[in-house]
Amino acid sequence: MVDTYNTTHHDQRCQSSTFITDYERGEVICSVCGEVMAVSLTDGARPDQLYTSEQFMKRAQNGPTSSLVMYDQGLSTVIGTNRDSAGNALSVKSKYEFNRLRMWDRRSKSRSSVSLSKAFTLLNSMKTKLAIPDSVVERTAFIYRKVVAANLTRGRTIASLLTAALYIACRESDIPRTLDELVAISNIEKKALFRDLSVILKRLDITLGQYDTSSFVVKLSNNMKLSEKTKRMALEILRRSKKKRLTAGKHPVAMAAASVYMSTLLNNENITQSLLSRNAGVSDVTIRSSVNLIRNALNIKDSLPEYA
Repeated sequence: MVDTYNTTHHDQRCQSSTFITDYERGEVICSVCGEVMAVSLTDGARPDQLYTSEQFMKRAQNGPTSSLVMYDQGLSTVIGTNRDSAGNALSVKSKYEFNRLRMWDRRSKSRSSVSLSKAFTLLNSMKTKLAIPDSVVERTAFIYRKVVAANLTRGRTIASLLTAALYIACRESDIPRTLDELVAISNIEKKALFRDLSVILKRLDITLGQYDTSSFVVKLSNNMKLSEKTKRMALEILRRSKKKRLTAGKHPVAMAAASVYMSTLLNNENITQSLLSRNAGVSDVTIRSSVNLIRNALNIKDSLPEYA
Protein backbone atom coordinates (compact mmCIF):
# COMPACT_ATOMS: atom_id res chain seq x y z
CA MET A 1 0.00 0.00 0.00
CA VAL A 2 1.30 3.46 -1.01
CA ASP A 3 0.07 6.83 0.27
CA THR A 4 1.01 10.38 -0.81
CA TYR A 5 0.63 13.34 1.54
CA ASN A 6 1.89 16.89 2.20
CA THR A 7 3.61 17.96 5.41
CA THR A 8 5.20 21.07 6.86
CA HIS A 9 8.61 19.33 6.77
CA HIS A 10 10.90 19.80 3.76
CA ASP A 11 13.51 17.64 2.10
CA GLN A 12 16.87 19.39 2.65
CA ARG A 13 18.06 18.36 -0.82
CA CYS A 14 15.17 19.52 -3.04
CA GLN A 15 12.98 21.45 -0.54
CA SER A 16 9.98 19.30 -1.45
CA SER A 17 7.15 18.93 1.08
CA THR A 18 5.40 16.03 -0.70
CA PHE A 19 6.27 12.53 0.46
CA ILE A 20 5.22 9.00 -0.45
CA THR A 21 4.77 6.36 2.24
CA ASP A 22 5.26 2.72 1.26
CA TYR A 23 3.69 0.68 4.06
CA GLU A 24 4.88 -2.66 2.64
CA ARG A 25 8.53 -1.62 2.72
CA GLY A 26 8.11 0.65 5.74
CA GLU A 27 9.72 3.66 4.03
CA VAL A 28 8.95 7.36 3.55
CA ILE A 29 10.25 8.63 0.16
CA CYS A 30 10.51 12.14 -1.28
CA SER A 31 8.21 12.40 -4.30
CA VAL A 32 10.66 14.68 -6.21
CA CYS A 33 14.17 13.33 -5.76
CA GLY A 34 13.34 9.84 -4.43
CA GLU A 35 15.43 10.16 -1.26
CA VAL A 36 14.40 7.77 1.55
CA MET A 37 13.47 9.99 4.50
CA ALA A 38 12.56 7.28 7.06
CA VAL A 39 12.69 3.50 7.30
CA SER A 40 11.32 0.71 9.52
CA LEU A 41 7.89 2.17 10.08
CA THR A 42 5.51 0.05 12.13
CA ASP A 43 3.21 -2.03 9.92
CA GLY A 44 0.05 -0.10 9.12
CA ALA A 45 1.15 2.98 11.11
CA ARG A 46 0.29 6.25 9.37
CA PRO A 47 2.08 9.52 10.25
CA ASP A 48 -0.96 10.82 12.12
CA GLN A 49 -1.08 7.64 14.23
CA LEU A 50 2.44 7.73 15.65
CA TYR A 51 1.98 8.52 19.35
CA THR A 52 4.42 9.30 22.08
CA SER A 53 4.91 6.70 24.83
CA GLU A 54 2.63 8.65 27.21
CA GLN A 55 -0.11 8.98 24.60
CA PHE A 56 0.15 5.29 23.78
CA MET A 57 -0.24 4.26 27.43
CA LYS A 58 -3.32 6.48 27.76
CA ARG A 59 -4.94 5.23 24.54
CA ALA A 60 -3.91 1.57 24.65
CA GLN A 61 -6.78 -0.82 25.30
CA ASN A 62 -4.69 -3.88 26.10
CA GLY A 63 -2.41 -4.49 29.07
CA PRO A 64 1.31 -5.19 29.17
CA THR A 65 2.73 -8.17 27.34
CA SER A 66 2.68 -11.50 29.15
CA SER A 67 5.97 -12.92 30.39
CA LEU A 68 7.02 -16.27 31.82
CA VAL A 69 9.15 -14.42 34.39
CA MET A 70 5.96 -13.17 36.07
CA TYR A 71 4.50 -15.82 38.34
CA ASP A 72 1.04 -15.19 36.84
CA GLN A 73 2.45 -14.37 33.36
CA GLY A 74 1.03 -10.83 33.76
CA LEU A 75 -2.60 -12.01 33.65
CA SER A 76 -3.65 -11.59 37.29
CA THR A 77 -6.28 -9.21 38.63
CA VAL A 78 -4.89 -6.06 40.25
CA ILE A 79 -7.13 -4.17 42.68
CA GLY A 80 -5.95 -0.56 42.69
CA THR A 81 -5.94 2.17 45.32
CA ASN A 82 -8.98 3.44 47.18
CA ARG A 83 -10.03 5.90 44.48
CA ASP A 84 -12.59 5.76 41.70
CA SER A 85 -12.04 6.35 37.97
CA ALA A 86 -12.35 10.12 38.44
CA GLY A 87 -9.68 10.17 41.16
CA ASN A 88 -12.09 10.81 44.00
CA ALA A 89 -11.71 9.01 47.33
CA LEU A 90 -14.06 6.09 47.98
CA SER A 91 -16.54 6.06 50.80
CA VAL A 92 -15.76 4.25 54.03
CA LYS A 93 -18.09 1.39 53.11
CA SER A 94 -16.49 0.97 49.67
CA LYS A 95 -13.00 1.02 51.18
CA TYR A 96 -13.98 -1.78 53.55
CA GLU A 97 -15.38 -3.86 50.67
CA PHE A 98 -12.28 -3.41 48.52
CA ASN A 99 -9.99 -4.24 51.43
CA ARG A 100 -11.86 -7.52 51.87
CA LEU A 101 -11.55 -8.18 48.12
CA ARG A 102 -7.79 -7.67 48.30
CA MET A 103 -7.53 -9.99 51.28
CA TRP A 104 -9.48 -12.79 49.56
CA ASP A 105 -7.52 -12.22 46.37
CA ARG A 106 -4.28 -12.87 48.29
CA ARG A 107 -5.75 -15.91 50.05
CA SER A 108 -7.07 -17.40 46.82
CA LYS A 109 -3.61 -17.65 45.29
CA SER A 110 -2.34 -21.23 45.20
CA ARG A 111 0.86 -22.38 46.88
CA SER A 112 2.46 -22.85 43.48
CA SER A 113 1.85 -19.18 42.67
CA VAL A 114 3.57 -18.13 45.89
CA SER A 115 6.48 -20.47 45.12
CA LEU A 116 6.83 -19.11 41.57
CA SER A 117 6.73 -15.55 42.90
CA LYS A 118 9.67 -16.26 45.26
CA ALA A 119 11.59 -18.10 42.54
CA PHE A 120 11.26 -15.36 39.92
CA THR A 121 12.13 -12.66 42.45
CA LEU A 122 15.38 -14.55 43.02
CA LEU A 123 15.81 -14.93 39.25
CA ASN A 124 15.61 -11.17 38.71
CA SER A 125 18.28 -10.69 41.37
CA MET A 126 20.55 -13.24 39.66
CA LYS A 127 19.92 -11.58 36.30
CA THR A 128 21.28 -8.28 37.64
CA LYS A 129 24.35 -9.87 39.22
CA LEU A 130 25.28 -11.94 36.15
CA ALA A 131 24.26 -9.34 33.52
CA ILE A 132 22.42 -11.88 31.37
CA PRO A 133 19.95 -10.91 28.59
CA ASP A 134 16.17 -11.11 28.93
CA SER A 135 15.96 -13.99 26.44
CA VAL A 136 18.01 -16.19 28.77
CA VAL A 137 15.84 -15.16 31.73
CA GLU A 138 12.69 -16.12 29.80
CA ARG A 139 14.23 -19.48 28.89
CA THR A 140 15.16 -20.04 32.55
CA ALA A 141 11.60 -19.33 33.65
CA PHE A 142 10.30 -21.78 31.03
CA ILE A 143 12.65 -24.54 32.24
CA TYR A 144 11.78 -23.88 35.89
CA ARG A 145 8.05 -24.10 35.13
CA LYS A 146 8.68 -27.49 33.52
CA VAL A 147 10.59 -28.53 36.65
CA VAL A 148 7.61 -27.56 38.82
CA ALA A 149 5.18 -29.36 36.50
CA ALA A 150 7.32 -32.52 36.72
CA ASN A 151 7.11 -32.42 40.57
CA LEU A 152 10.89 -32.16 40.98
CA THR A 153 10.66 -29.54 43.73
CA ARG A 154 9.98 -32.00 46.56
CA GLY A 155 13.04 -32.29 48.79
CA ARG A 156 14.94 -29.67 46.81
CA THR A 157 15.41 -25.94 47.37
CA ILE A 158 14.07 -23.26 45.06
CA ALA A 159 17.50 -21.62 44.80
CA SER A 160 19.23 -24.82 43.71
CA LEU A 161 16.63 -25.76 41.06
CA LEU A 162 16.44 -22.21 39.72
CA THR A 163 20.23 -21.93 39.50
CA ALA A 164 20.38 -25.25 37.64
CA ALA A 165 17.70 -24.02 35.21
CA LEU A 166 19.68 -20.80 34.69
CA TYR A 167 22.85 -22.76 33.93
CA ILE A 168 20.98 -24.85 31.36
CA ALA A 169 19.58 -21.69 29.72
CA CYS A 170 23.06 -20.13 29.59
CA ARG A 171 24.50 -23.27 28.01
CA GLU A 172 21.72 -23.43 25.42
CA SER A 173 22.17 -19.73 24.59
CA ASP A 174 26.01 -19.98 24.61
CA ILE A 175 26.32 -17.35 27.36
CA PRO A 176 29.69 -17.94 29.11
CA ARG A 177 28.71 -18.52 32.74
CA THR A 178 30.34 -21.27 34.79
CA LEU A 179 28.94 -23.33 37.66
CA ASP A 180 31.35 -21.60 40.04
CA GLU A 181 29.92 -18.18 39.13
CA LEU A 182 26.38 -19.41 39.70
CA VAL A 183 27.33 -20.99 43.01
CA ALA A 184 28.91 -17.74 44.17
CA ILE A 185 25.82 -15.60 43.55
CA SER A 186 23.21 -18.16 44.65
CA ASN A 187 24.94 -19.09 47.93
CA ILE A 188 24.39 -22.84 47.53
CA GLU A 189 26.77 -25.80 47.56
CA LYS A 190 28.24 -26.85 44.25
CA LYS A 191 27.58 -30.49 45.07
CA ALA A 192 23.85 -29.84 45.58
CA LEU A 193 23.69 -27.76 42.39
CA PHE A 194 25.39 -30.48 40.34
CA ARG A 195 23.05 -33.13 41.77
CA ASP A 196 19.90 -31.14 40.98
CA LEU A 197 21.27 -30.26 37.54
CA SER A 198 21.74 -33.97 36.76
CA VAL A 199 18.17 -34.73 37.88
CA ILE A 200 16.70 -31.97 35.68
CA LEU A 201 18.68 -33.05 32.63
CA LYS A 202 17.61 -36.67 33.07
CA ARG A 203 13.91 -36.11 33.91
CA LEU A 204 13.31 -33.41 31.29
CA ASP A 205 15.43 -35.21 28.66
CA ILE A 206 17.66 -32.19 27.97
CA THR A 207 20.98 -32.62 26.17
CA LEU A 208 23.53 -29.86 26.62
CA GLY A 209 26.02 -29.10 23.88
CA GLN A 210 29.64 -28.15 24.43
CA TYR A 211 30.36 -24.53 25.32
CA ASP A 212 31.99 -22.37 22.66
CA THR A 213 35.43 -21.85 24.21
CA SER A 214 36.02 -18.64 22.26
CA SER A 215 33.26 -16.91 24.25
CA PHE A 216 35.32 -17.45 27.42
CA VAL A 217 38.37 -15.94 25.70
CA VAL A 218 36.40 -12.79 24.92
CA LYS A 219 34.97 -12.67 28.43
CA LEU A 220 38.37 -13.05 30.13
CA SER A 221 40.01 -10.50 27.84
CA ASN A 222 37.28 -7.94 28.49
CA ASN A 223 37.28 -8.51 32.26
CA MET A 224 41.06 -8.08 32.44
CA LYS A 225 41.00 -5.13 29.99
CA LEU A 226 43.51 -6.67 27.61
CA SER A 227 44.33 -5.14 24.25
CA GLU A 228 42.48 -6.06 21.09
CA LYS A 229 45.69 -7.50 19.63
CA THR A 230 46.07 -9.84 22.58
CA LYS A 231 42.43 -10.91 22.34
CA ARG A 232 42.69 -11.68 18.63
CA MET A 233 45.92 -13.63 19.10
CA ALA A 234 44.31 -15.67 21.89
CA LEU A 235 41.39 -16.47 19.59
CA GLU A 236 43.85 -17.54 16.87
CA ILE A 237 45.73 -19.80 19.31
CA LEU A 238 42.42 -21.33 20.38
CA ARG A 239 41.34 -21.81 16.76
CA ARG A 240 44.54 -23.67 15.98
CA SER A 241 44.07 -25.76 19.14
CA LYS A 242 40.57 -26.74 18.02
CA LYS A 243 41.93 -27.67 14.60
CA LYS A 244 44.41 -29.99 16.33
CA ARG A 245 41.51 -31.35 18.46
CA LEU A 246 43.27 -30.30 21.68
CA THR A 247 40.08 -28.92 23.24
CA ALA A 248 38.15 -32.21 23.00
CA GLY A 249 37.29 -33.38 26.51
CA LYS A 250 39.13 -30.44 28.13
CA HIS A 251 37.71 -27.82 30.45
CA PRO A 252 36.64 -24.92 28.17
CA VAL A 253 37.58 -22.24 30.71
CA ALA A 254 41.01 -23.77 31.27
CA MET A 255 41.75 -23.87 27.53
CA ALA A 256 40.52 -20.28 27.14
CA ALA A 257 42.66 -19.12 30.07
CA ALA A 258 45.73 -20.89 28.65
CA SER A 259 45.20 -19.24 25.25
CA VAL A 260 44.86 -15.82 26.87
CA TYR A 261 47.97 -16.35 29.01
CA MET A 262 50.08 -17.41 26.03
CA SER A 263 48.82 -14.41 24.08
CA THR A 264 49.77 -12.00 26.90
CA LEU A 265 53.30 -13.44 27.01
CA LEU A 266 53.73 -13.12 23.25
CA ASN A 267 52.49 -9.51 23.36
CA ASN A 268 54.51 -8.55 26.48
CA GLU A 269 51.48 -7.77 28.64
CA ASN A 270 52.21 -8.12 32.34
CA ILE A 271 49.53 -10.59 33.48
CA THR A 272 50.36 -13.12 36.19
CA GLN A 273 48.97 -16.63 36.33
CA SER A 274 47.48 -16.00 39.77
CA LEU A 275 45.52 -12.99 38.47
CA LEU A 276 44.31 -14.98 35.47
CA SER A 277 43.42 -17.88 37.74
CA ARG A 278 41.23 -15.69 39.94
CA ASN A 279 39.42 -14.21 36.95
CA ALA A 280 38.94 -17.57 35.21
CA GLY A 281 38.06 -19.59 38.29
CA VAL A 282 40.55 -22.37 37.56
CA SER A 283 43.77 -23.27 39.37
CA ASP A 284 47.29 -22.22 38.38
CA VAL A 285 48.25 -25.87 37.88
CA THR A 286 45.40 -26.38 35.39
CA ILE A 287 46.45 -23.30 33.42
CA ARG A 288 50.10 -24.42 33.33
CA SER A 289 49.24 -27.91 32.13
CA SER A 290 47.00 -26.46 29.40
CA VAL A 291 49.74 -24.04 28.36
CA ASN A 292 52.24 -26.93 28.04
CA LEU A 293 49.75 -28.94 25.99
CA ILE A 294 49.05 -26.10 23.55
CA ARG A 295 52.69 -24.98 23.30
CA ASN A 296 54.01 -28.44 22.47
CA ALA A 297 51.21 -29.26 20.01
CA LEU A 298 51.43 -25.94 18.15
CA ASN A 299 55.23 -25.63 18.52
CA ILE A 300 55.04 -22.16 20.05
CA LYS A 301 58.38 -21.49 21.77
CA ASP A 302 59.10 -17.76 21.57
CA SER A 303 58.87 -15.86 24.87
CA LEU A 304 57.14 -18.79 26.62
CA PRO A 305 58.73 -20.29 29.77
CA GLU A 306 59.06 -24.02 30.21
CA TYR A 307 56.97 -25.69 32.90
CA ALA A 308 58.00 -28.97 34.40
